[in-house]
Amino acid sequence: MRNTTNNICVSVSSDITDWDTINWYSVEKYVDKQQKRIYEAEVNKDKRKVRNIQRMLTNSRAVLLLAVRRVTEINKGRNTPGPDGFLAKTSKEKGELVDRLSKKNIYNYIPSPTRRIYIPKKNGKKRPLSIPSITDRIYQEIIRIILEPQMEARFEPTSYGFRPKRGVYDAIERIFLNIKGNKWCWVLEGDFKGCFDNLSHDFILKQLKGFTLKGVVERILKAGYLDNNVFNETIKGTPQGGLLSPLLANIALTGLEEYLNITYKEIKHDKNDDEYVTYATKGDYRVVRYADDFVIFAKTKEEINEVRNILEPYLDERGLELAEDKTKITHTHKGFNFLGFNCRLYKSQNRYKCLIKPSKESIKKAKRKISDIFYYCRGNSVDFLIDKLNPVIEGIGYFWRISVAKQAYSEMDNYIWKKLYHFLRRLHPHKSWKWIVNKYFPQYDEEGNFIGKWTLVGPNDKNQITKMASIPIRRWNMIKYNYSPYDVSKTEYFENRMRKQFSRR
Repeated sequence: MRNTTNNICVSVSSDITDWDTINWYSVEKYVDKQQKRIYEAEVNKDKRKVRNIQRMLTNSRAVLLLAVRRVTEINKGRNTPGPDGFLAKTSKEKGELVDRLSKKNIYNYIPSPTRRIYIPKKNGKKRPLSIPSITDRIYQEIIRIILEPQMEARFEPTSYGFRPKRGVYDAIERIFLNIKGNKWCWVLEGDFKGCFDNLSHDFILKQLKGFTLKGVVERILKAGYLDNNVFNETIKGTPQGGLLSPLLANIALTGLEEYLNITYKEIKHDKNDDEYVTYATKGDYRVVRYADDFVIFAKTKEEINEVRNILEPYLDERGLELAEDKTKITHTHKGFNFLGFNCRLYKSQNRYKCLIKPSKESIKKAKRKISDIFYYCRGNSVDFLIDKLNPVIEGIGYFWRISVAKQAYSEMDNYIWKKLYHFLRRLHPHKSWKWIVNKYFPQYDEEGNFIGKWTLVGPNDKNQITKMASIPIRRWNMIKYNYSPYDVSKTEYFENRMRKQFSRR
């Protein structure tokens, strides 16, 4: 074995990649270092340095290896074939894929049309998804790796969807901070109509001026798709299902704060010889955006009614319009739903208190998911049922845990109990309820520890069903201002933040 210039292990023959001996730590460390250099250069507005590092990464074997690994081993769609039906599952196939692509020039790459499929939406309609080939996904991931740190330096602080170290919880916490004082009480719940399908190609490409792989991005946008083996052109929109689409959508949608005239002021503090910085938001509006979903806050009804007029030029240049059925104005005293949570100010004595809870729609969806598992497990053992239920119960419970979720937990536990009762009755139709209780609801485990009166226990594996009420509520620590993991100066901040979040789990 020998090392390449990027400390990546390959076989003695430079034409053959030994997938199982690659030093992934070195690969990721090298790529991460270059991404941080791109971010720093973009912040300093050094366009030449940004382009030089991006060109170097474009031809880097480390980026190719990392892209292949993420596409074939990590991403959720790794087992979903594209139009060619090819999937790289074995180490040999992945190594051969790297060797084949390393001989090609990405600048000359012509992407294939995607495979169009449709998935159901909660409103009964279907969402189109475009599934690229494995090769297309790898090239999209390469572009994402190279382009994302540059764009992270441009993105707005109130954008939380599909960005590193940001997510739903940060958006919900930002909403809480905005409305808790009963000041920003008028809300425009916004949604872009067919956002991913209608974004202007020209506007996206305009934002990529100077990007070394802009031509490849343009070909990806215009590659078209196959629907029932019939080719369709794409003259607008970014293909949902592609790894690059969320980043391109964020690039296109950036600018909402500028149109609303939102700015930030840095405030330095010195408390007990400990210096720290906060950022005060200035302007007549407040906004929180998660991909194509957003909410805008104002102090008065007149100001919130003006938002549609303010957004007209923003929408026109991006080829978008508001979805009238999903866009509405409401008051925080009545509440509104966002990302599966209900946000509302409740009157408590002489003041208003902000409570964020799981929305009714989110609870209904959770119940349907639980019900489907019970239906799937009919005729199987209790041990099998618990193995299927627990990951779902914990997933739902931990997602809700940053909100006022105790009532929702109780409702879900009661629902699961009723489903359990019918499941056990069906499983043992000729046994008494007392016999069932003695068999499946022991009050003590094998070591004599009290586990509760009504905790379902598998008779063979002795695994216990998880109760949502046992999941502790935790307040989320919102990401600060426009901090990015690509910023070298914020490394300690993100390490501490991650340590705190995991320690509270």
